[in-house]
Amino acid sequence: MTQNRITELFKTQYPIVQGGMIWNSGWRLASAVSNAGGLGLIGAGSMYPEVLREHIQKCKQATNKPFGVNVPMLYPDLELIMKIIVEEEVSIVFTSAGNPKTYTSFLKENGITVVHVVSSVKFALKAQEAGVHAVVAEGFEAGGHNGREETTTLTLIPMVKEQLQIPLIAAGGIATGRAMLAAMVLGADGVQVGSRFAASEESSAHKAFKDAIVQAKEGDTMLTLKELAPVRLIKNKFYEDIQTLYTQNPGIEQLKELLGRARAKKGMFEGNLEEGELEIGQISGLIQDIKPAGDIVREMMAEFEAAKKEVNKL
Repeated sequence: MTQNRITELFKTQYPIVQGGMIWNSGWRLASAVSNAGGLGLIGAGSMYPEVLREHIQKCKQATNKPFGVNVPMLYPDLELIMKIIVEEEVSIVFTSAGNPKTYTSFLKENGITVVHVVSSVKFALKAQEAGVHAVVAEGFEAGGHNGREETTTLTLIPMVKEQLQIPLIAAGGIATGRAMLAAMVLGADGVQVGSRFAASEESSAHKAFKDAIVQAKEGDTMLTLKELAPVRLIKNKFYEDIQTLYTQNPGIEQLKELLGRARAKKGMFEGNLEEGELEIGQISGLIQDIKPAGDIVREMMAEFEAAKKEVNKL
């Protein structure tokens, strides 16, 4: 594949970014994706600051290719996390779930490439205005925390592209080379892939959760808890408990009480498939196996090139 705006920005071989998913994206996954020619991301959202430092250091030892860190800005210790990122000379940071203005100029002053994750045209433009180098526009098919607007990737990407000057990365429902080509035809310069890498050998998630991804069928995930922070989950006992509570018109506090603490860790990292929060995208219905991250990247690129040739015949 020829170089484009995303591969030039990140200095990678392919315009494939691995999602920085909490409890899935440790140094093993990030380095494997980077070594295969994509951009691996360490998911800082589930790490204490010193744990993040350790993952960055191990990732540096495992790859000499570019990698980055994903930082959800709704977590505590944000100042310390940013300080560690600068101290460890991380070159790329993806921010999400917060105001891009908060840290963009600080990161840029330290020579860091900044990308912000959004779910709407409005926030894409705010991120561009804040000075980020690129934007990830994530459709509502995506797993984990998501936009309230429920805009699908198919409609979001061209709407953002129409108004954005900086490079655009598409996310949500992308797990194959064909989907990557479709996103790029719609105007994306690259893609971010989450769910497919959650079901990889190097993902730090519990094997029971990976197996649940493979077993998931169409309709097995749902967006819920919009009043707190919308999240797409596999339907399990915890999800059903939420639905039962909704029949009582609960307030925010009641929803928070049910959610409690460490639900995502319980589900994805500890493998409690009943009581845990199992965050995954709709595309899980298309994921049939757990395989090495490097194979996922290579297969996506091979399918992308083959699909391009097929499209030329149309």
